[in-house]
Amino acid sequence: MSSFLPGFVLSVSLILAIGAQNAFVLKHGLRREHVLAIVLVCGISDAILIVAGVAGFGALAHAVPCFETVMRYGGAAFLFWYGAQNALSAWRGSDGLDSGSQPIASLKKTLLTLLALTWLNPHVYLDTVVLIGSISAQYDDRLAFGAGAALGSITFFFALGYGARLLGPIFARPSAWRILDAVIALTMWAIAISLLI
Repeated sequence: MSSFLPGFVLSVSLILAIGAQNAFVLKHGLRREHVLAIVLVCGISDAILIVAGVAGFGALAHAVPCFETVMRYGGAAFLFWYGAQNALSAWRGSDGLDSGSQPIASLKKTLLTLLALTWLNPHVYLDTVVLIGSISAQYDDRLAFGAGAALGSITFFFALGYGARLLGPIFARPSAWRILDAVIALTMWAIAISLLI
C-alpha cells in the first residue's frame, strides 16, 4: 500500500488538468454518447503507457531521437484540426443538450478520434511513460506503484465520463455548449502551440 497509494495519487493529479482526452470524455459524457467505450479506451490506453513506463520503456524517446519529433508535430497538427472543429461548433452553436438536433457520431468514428487524441499526444507519453515511469524507480514495489497509477487513471476517466451527466442541467442551455466548445478549442490550440515552442 505504501507504493500503491502514491501511484494512484500521482496519476490522478497528472490528469486532472483539462486536456485533449479530458475534454473529449467530458463532452461525450454530457451527451451520454458511447461513454463506457470511451472511458475504457482512455483507461486501458493510460494503463498500457503506465506499464510501459514502469517497465522501463521511457528510454525509447532517448534511443530513437526522431520519435519525439514525429509525435510532437503529428500531435500538434491533430490538435489544431480538432480545435478547429470545436471552434466551428462554438461559432454555429447548438440547441442545447436536450434538443437531440446533433446526430450521434458512430462508435467507430468516436473511438478513432479518441485514439488519435490519446496516442498522438506527446503530453500523454511525458506524463505516463516518462514521468510516472521515472518516479516509479524511487519505490521498492514498482509493480504496486504502477498498479496504483493505472487504477487512478481508470477511476478518473470513469468519474469524469459518468459524472458529467450531473452537469446536464447547465448544458441544457445552448450558450453553455458554445462556451464549452470554445474552451475546448482554445485548450487544444494552446496545447498544440506548446508542442511547437
